[in-house]
Amino acid sequence: MNIERMHHVAYRCRDAKETVEWYRKHLDMDFMLAFAENQVPSTHEPDPYMHIFLDAGGGNVLAFFELPNSPAMGRDANTPEWVQHIAFKVGSLDELVAAKTRLEAGGVDVIGPTNHSLFKSIYFFDCNGHRLELACDIGTPEMYTKADAVKWEMLEEWSKTKRAPKHAAWLHATEFAGA
Repeated sequence: MNIERMHHVAYRCRDAKETVEWYRKHLDMDFMLAFAENQVPSTHEPDPYMHIFLDAGGGNVLAFFELPNSPAMGRDANTPEWVQHIAFKVGSLDELVAAKTRLEAGGVDVIGPTNHSLFKSIYFFDCNGHRLELACDIGTPEMYTKADAVKWEMLEEWSKTKRAPKHAAWLHATEFAGA
């Protein structure tokens, strides 16, 4: 099998129109497509929905479902809020900082930039309560090569101990994390 790319990633929204407008205003995503049905095609359940598709750049599509007959949206109470998020790549640190300024001017609370050594990012929530991240790569080729070289050892150690391995502790060293 050869997976070419993500076709789309779908989440739930409270209001399809509000969601399209929010993503257009704050992230410049184009509204690509909408489907509305009274019956779910895959299961044939009678459940009306609106399915919207937004252009997330580079062939990536972010989609949402509005489900008016379902209980109110919630989230997994056993998973910390910071874990589940959608991350989008921007081209530079200048773009990241400009996005933060723009979001804050639009009334969106933003955390960051946060330095992850290989990339910097900002975090915020959309109109549905989904956590979003904008990230820009800042690592050097040497840093990516060094991180790649230890990924399997780290995974194996984590699998056995459930404690953070130290193979890439250099990422948090002052010379990288302080920048």
